[in-house]
Amino acid sequence: MSFIEISGLSKHFSEGHKKAEILDNINLKVEEGEFIAIVGFSGSGKTTLISALAGLIKPDVGGIIFKGKEVTGPDPERGVVFQSYSLMPWLSVQGNVALAVDSVFKKKSKVERAGITQKYIEMVGLDHAQGRKPAELSGGMRQRVAVARALATQPEVLLLDEPLSALDALTRAKLQDEFAEISEQEKKTIILITNDVDEAILLADRVIPLKPGPKATLGKEFRISLARPRDRAKMNSDPSFIRLRSEITEYLMELGAARTSTSDQEDIILPNVVPITQKDILPAAYIEAGSSPRTGRYVDFSQTSKVYPTRTGPLTVVDGFDLKIDKGEFITLIGHSGCGKSTVLSMVAGLNSISDGAIVLDGAHVTKAGPDRAVVFQAPSLLPWMTAYDNVALGVDRVYPKASKAERRDIVEYCLFKVGLADSMHKSAAGLSSGMKQRVGIARAFALSPKLLLLDEPFGMLDSLTRWELQDVLMEVWKRTEVTTLCVTHDVDEAILLADRVVMMSNGPNARIGNIMKVDLPRPRSRKELLEHPDYYAYREELLGFLEAYEGGANPSEEQLDSIRQKRAERIARQQAVADAPLCSTAN
Repeated sequence: MSFIEISGLSKHFSEGHKKAEILDNINLKVEEGEFIAIVGFSGSGKTTLISALAGLIKPDVGGIIFKGKEVTGPDPERGVVFQSYSLMPWLSVQGNVALAVDSVFKKKSKVERAGITQKYIEMVGLDHAQGRKPAELSGGMRQRVAVARALATQPEVLLLDEPLSALDALTRAKLQDEFAEISEQEKKTIILITNDVDEAILLADRVIPLKPGPKATLGKEFRISLARPRDRAKMNSDPSFIRLRSEITEYLMELGAARTSTSDQEDIILPNVVPITQKDILPAAYIEAGSSPRTGRYVDFSQTSKVYPTRTGPLTVVDGFDLKIDKGEFITLIGHSGCGKSTVLSMVAGLNSISDGAIVLDGAHVTKAGPDRAVVFQAPSLLPWMTAYDNVALGVDRVYPKASKAERRDIVEYCLFKVGLADSMHKSAAGLSSGMKQRVGIARAFALSPKLLLLDEPFGMLDSLTRWELQDVLMEVWKRTEVTTLCVTHDVDEAILLADRVVMMSNGPNARIGNIMKVDLPRPRSRKELLEHPDYYAYREELLGFLEAYEGGANPSEEQLDSIRQKRAERIARQQAVADAPLCSTAN
């Protein structure tokens, strides 16, 4: 008999007179010591499944057998770590972990319980901070406390519900490594819910997609036979990893496409390429607003710096940022948290003053915010009492004062149409999903026909699958306007997918440009084509190598950075040689 067996599990929730069917006929067998990763779309029922496994909710049909007995309620043998930390704010790190230990091991002595508490605090690397309270901890440290608390009850099964999704890329990578190490040390049976394909492959023995809801069920299973321990940088050049990553990603994209064609939820309908106007052209007022004779050095950062006063003296966050951007270029800016990416963006947006140097846009110095620069933030910042249409029209009415009412209407409707909101433009912003709200934010930015589009991690709050859809939306709209764009991101794949050049920043303080990588991949781009392109993983290797070189505040030498760049050149040359080999033999 399997260690855990889910048989025909189905679950629905009532919403007034409506019945929301979440899970349908879930079947899964898990062996003792296995690490299972379940990946899926937002709203597909992943958390419902974890809650059922934890015994926090009861299925309508079917059930779960754990060690030969039916799961009827929560039990310390099944430890849970949720996305939210749920720590007691008045207790220290030690107090939060001890609270769980004291509750589960009441029969053990005080000394034994203290020893268990200390063991797991040290295991997650928090022995130096065990006296601090949650308010004094970073997001990554709080999640470590939640992991230590779950492990300290010494469960036989560890259930992880997207525990890392709210963390930055560096912190997430560190905790992924800790989960891998804990899995090896503790030999736990682990079920991880995630929306990150790389995370799933890095950690799991099996990756199982959960099909989109309603009535979500498990899809095709992928066995991960990569040797442990797994190194994320080395995996990038492993043919088995590349093949698995491509297969899983393409399968999820197929599920997403099927969901698009069958669902009546407007937030997942991809943009219709037929515009609201009779001809596939942009409104005249839109074209006029963005016109300029200048092409080269359209945006010019000249030794731009930002210094903040502190109690201990001036703090230079960005030091001598120097970059020339041509008109129509798409630049992505990447680097570790605290490297000043968003500071650079806020300075060119005119939202943050420049301490030294200059920024010139289309021949004019940037000194304040203006409608010639449109910004899309991580949170879309819509006025919730207004409709999607009105949120976009608010800016359009100000930017096109000489345009007729009909022309302004055309601009608003055209942009909302392009981001897939033709049928939802008159819905209240408060009633839109997170993905739909961000679509409105993108439409609003493009509707201004800006000289410069600024994107500050625009998809950072969304799950990776929704992010893929909105990246496609962004690329579709961008290719029609080719507006000059600067995008801050922490996502390596997003940086390559979108950019003409990827600008990599060194660590802060005194952050500056560490490397610039030109992306010579054909446009228009699609994720599927990118995964199949022979050069893609060489670009990815360079970015990952760069981020690894700066990890933990390191300051790599120029020789080390040159070595990283050279690896990409060598790998592309090898791939080209392999591709040309059959042609040479045929010719001979």
